[in-house]
Amino acid sequence: MELYFLGTNAGVPTLQRNVTSIALRMLEERRSLWLFDCGEGTQHQILKSPLKLSKLEKVFITHMHGDHVFGLPGLLSSRGAQGVTSPLTIYGPPGIKAFIETTLSISQSRVPYTMEVIEHTGGVLFEDDNFLVESAKLDHRAESYGYRVVEKDLPGSLDLKRLADYGLKPGPLYGKLKRGESVELGDGRWIHASDVLLTPKKGRVVTILGDTRPCAGVEALAKEADLLVHEATFMEDLSELAHEYYHSTAKQAAEAAKRAGVKALFLTHFSSRYKDIDHLQPLLNEAREIFANTRLAEDFGLYPIQRS
Repeated sequence: MELYFLGTNAGVPTLQRNVTSIALRMLEERRSLWLFDCGEGTQHQILKSPLKLSKLEKVFITHMHGDHVFGLPGLLSSRGAQGVTSPLTIYGPPGIKAFIETTLSISQSRVPYTMEVIEHTGGVLFEDDNFLVESAKLDHRAESYGYRVVEKDLPGSLDLKRLADYGLKPGPLYGKLKRGESVELGDGRWIHASDVLLTPKKGRVVTILGDTRPCAGVEALAKEADLLVHEATFMEDLSELAHEYYHSTAKQAAEAAKRAGVKALFLTHFSSRYKDIDHLQPLLNEAREIFANTRLAEDFGLYPIQRS
């Protein structure tokens, strides 16, 4: 899994940063791409990136403010124009379905693929054998949500020494054991997967939040996550302004990361008053005083999510 930031600015785009959109690349895990928010210009950012709309499987919208959704109609239309026919599922708060249907209908945009739009108010949104996605409400002027992506634990590696003791050589039976199946040897003996698999590999947890003030939903979603993406619209000297506009400071993001016990924190959604990376450095310093493993998200930044 890798995070790829397509936009890290708040409110409106600047010459240095586009508005919010984050891609979660899972090419090894499921050969697909998940997108979190889709601010205006997101498809242009994708054109400048290694990402492909043909890989896009799911879109998760945190809230209905324009800097998080205005790029969605164009992206959906362009995906069809490129000849992509694979299905797409979109998750978002109440209103997302009407927004998509209205804009596509009025603009006479053609979507030649199956598209399912799921409105939600939190809870478990998706689960299969490999992943679980949960959502919880945050504290913002608009109904805003965060998402917790949980990779389920993976089977441990095969214990090659034990397999050799059984006299089993590499081949199709290795694959069956790796999948958790039992296999029969030629002499009538059985080997069970639990006999030859090492400790399972812990799945990764990624939490991506929408706009929010500090609230209980943040820490519930972020608990012991490998990586937390948290807005940091302002520095702490503007904490009153942040509260008034239902946003967070870099210090508040770091405090949430520390309380939740996350492993790494990425700050994003920066106010336009912080014009470039030099102006953002004080936000990073402020956060690192509380949570050392903090980084600034940058447009077109690709960040691998390592296993523990």
